Amino acid sequence: MFKNITIGQHYPVESKIHNLDPRLKLVITLLYIITLFLINKFPVYLVVVVFLVLVVKMSNVPVKMVILGLRPILIIIMVTFFINLFMTAGEVIWQLGPLDITREGLRQAGFMALRLMLLIMGTSMLTLTTSPILLTDGIESLLNPFKKIGLPAHELAMMMTIALRFIPTLMEETEKIMQAQKARGADFESGNLIKRAKSLVPLLVPLFVSSFRRADDLAMAMEARCYRGGENRTRMRKLAINKTDYGAMVITAVYIAAVVGLRIFW
Repeated sequence: MFKNITIGQHYPVESKIHNLDPRLKLVITLLYIITLFLINKFPVYLVVVVFLVLVVKMSNVPVKMVILGLRPILIIIMVTFFINLFMTAGEVIWQLGPLDITREGLRQAGFMALRLMLLIMGTSMLTLTTSPILLTDGIESLLNPFKKIGLPAHELAMMMTIALRFIPTLMEETEKIMQAQKARGADFESGNLIKRAKSLVPLLVPLFVSSFRRADDLAMAMEARCYRGGENRTRMRKLAINKTDYGAMVITAVYIAAVVGLRIFW
């Protein structure tokens, strides 16, 4: 299950989306997230789906890989769906024992589940199409204006990128430890909630030990390469806006205008 997590993974292929300026991709991703929370009618999600399909198509990332990224969060999506389904007051359309399913609850549950799925698929495209180095450079460039107020732009960008980069690694490590513990007789699935929580101890202890070991190895490797932060640091690729970036701006502007226009006038 954990190997299907796409956030933090990079899919190295040649495409127009991969070649976009990382700063632009960060801003577009932020605007995409904002538009998801502006939508108040189901048909408007068709605009989001069309925009997302266009991005996936132009990125040359396999559609199957993007969809499989939803598998690790299916439980979260289901829990969110049922909480909104049974906890939203309104016109009762069906009773399930002591629980009432309302028309408003059904609509809200569908909204939240669809929003979560589009959110995960959309944000995963950022890391799938951007290498960790370019992502660090993009975040640092966007945060540079805040250096005047004492914000450590480079250090913050580096921490965020390393955190994203090691999500798939930690998930893979978790999967290996879980399989090893199961081979030794560990049971992670049976029993009540408290018993399941206790059964995770043999999983969490080696995972934390492995994480600290990786962090120590990374720190030693950076020191061995004389890494001293962002001061006087050179870059192999200079960030610059080109014609493809301007085209992406136009497409994004049309998408945002469509979502905002439908929100206001429909």
